[in-house]
This record gives sequence, structure tokens and C-alpha cells, in this order.
Amino acid sequence: MLSARSVFQEIVDSDDAYRLFCSIAASGESQGGWENGRIAALLPASQRELAPKVARHGADEDKHGRIFNALLRKRGLTPTDVPAETDYTMLLERRGIGLAHDKLRRDEPLAVIDVITYLAHSRVTEQRAADQMEMLKTFFGDHPEVGKAVRMISQDEDNHLAYCHEELLRLARAGHGRTIQRILHECALAEVGIYRDVSLAVTAHMGRILRWPAAKSRVLAAAIWGMYAYERTVGWRRMVTLRMPERRNALGGPATSAPEFA
Repeated sequence: MLSARSVFQEIVDSDDAYRLFCSIAASGESQGGWENGRIAALLPASQRELAPKVARHGADEDKHGRIFNALLRKRGLTPTDVPAETDYTMLLERRGIGLAHDKLRRDEPLAVIDVITYLAHSRVTEQRAADQMEMLKTFFGDHPEVGKAVRMISQDEDNHLAYCHEELLRLARAGHGRTIQRILHECALAEVGIYRDVSLAVTAHMGRILRWPAAKSRVLAAAIWGMYAYERTVGWRRMVTLRMPERRNALGGPATSAPEFA
């Protein structure tokens, strides 16, 4: 029976498909680590209290990149080049979502609107990450090879999402509510389209590696388009709502280490 679980199992069971999957994940996480590190360094004076949390966010993303690379090493595999059409982070930037890398490379303090843009972008993309990791935890949380990594990353993504909710609500109370909602809506509607495109591209690459029949590839592509139709109409709303999280100050301490994946 064709299901998300069976598709991911095929990927885990194939060295070539697993290599591509982990390489894509590691690249995106490492890029997120760099972005958060630069944002922490460039925060305006009025938002400097956020610096330790943004730095912690970046440290977690760096850790996730190391974990995915370590999973490759455990199989005797090396990272492979990430196809441009599967690079979720860079495609978001090209659509103008989040803070441009050119801005982050300059040694100029950010403005409060930049902080709002960063947090709104993170709130949307961390929702996606948390949802994906929750799904993988359901499928592979007890898997002997990847289970520990999946559980650790899933917990971090939940913390990141809680942090975004809490900090955006703080800024909304400071009078930025309408700006936050506007940017959240822009980010969410752009993200669902980019996620569709990346999902289709990854599926096409996996289909070639795993030699899926054309009918199977068409069914999976149709499922991706169906999910996009749902997200474009109503599903995007889960990405823009804000509520105070149960996990308060989720990034208030030092980043947790993962020595077993070093």
C-alpha cells in the first residue's frame, strides 16, 4: 500500500536516496544556523535581549546539520550536492521571504521591522519543520538507526516554534500586531507554494533513484498538489495564528549538545 510511511521507508532503505535526503536536510539546517548567527550579531539595541535566544536557535540548527551528516557517516556515506530546485531555504529567499542574505552579510544593525520579518518567517517555516518532524517521529521514532536523531530534532523544532509564538506576541503587545499579521500572511502564502515545488522536485529525484513506476510518481505528485490545494485555501491559517505556548522561554537556556552524533 502506498503511504507516506512506505515512501520514507524506501528512502531509509536505499543508500542513494538516504544520501540525498540527509544532504538536503543538512544543507538547509546549516544555512539556518548561519542566518540565525548573523541575526543575533546584528540585532538592534532595542532587541538585544533576544540575542541569546537567536544564537541558541542558530546553534540548534547547526547541531541538526551535524546530526544529518553524522547519520551519513554511520553508513559510510558522504554528502552529495543539493539540487537547486530542492533548496527550500534559498528558494524562500529568492521569493523575498525572510531577511536577504545580502543584508545579513553587511555589518549594519537590523531594524525592528527586520526582527519582525525574521520572527514571522521563522514562525511559518518552524511550523513546517515541527509538523514534518512530528510525522517522522511517528514513523521512525523507535527506529534503531534514525530514531534518536528524529526525536532530538523534533523536540528542538517544537521549542523553536514556541519561541516564535512568544516573541511575536511580545512584539504585538508593543504595537506591531498589524505588521506581524501582514508579514505572516505573506510568508505563509509564499511558503506553501515553495513547499509544493520542493516536494515535487524531491519526489522526482527520489523516483529516479528508486526507479519508481511512472504511475507511482504520478500518484505522489497528485497527492502533493492535493495538499497544496488544501493549504492554499485553508491550511495556511495554521501558520499565521499566534497563541501563548505551553513551553515558555523555550530558548532561554544553552543549546543542548548531541555528542553521540559528533
